[in-house]
Amino acid sequence: MGQMSGERPGDAVYNRIALLRAEHGVSRRQLADALGVHYQTVGYLERGEYNPSLHLALRIAEFFDLPVETIFSTRPFPRISDARRPAATG
Repeated sequence: MGQMSGERPGDAVYNRIALLRAEHGVSRRQLADALGVHYQTVGYLERGEYNPSLHLALRIAEFFDLPVETIFSTRPFPRISDARRPAATG
């Protein structure tokens, strides 16, 4: 299956699952049921406490009909509030 984060530094997998669930009005339990996993697994994924297997990551991407790299990354995603800030003029 997946891997608990913290096993090796730098192995963190960042995700946008919570954001996508909110945008789609899907509860953790609904997503878990659709994926065939326990609802707590979704919480562990969202908090970065658990890295998904490739199979699970692909199934999550299919659920949201998005490319897997839109949902998962090895680098933190930029904050939406940072993207809205106007560029400094000098």
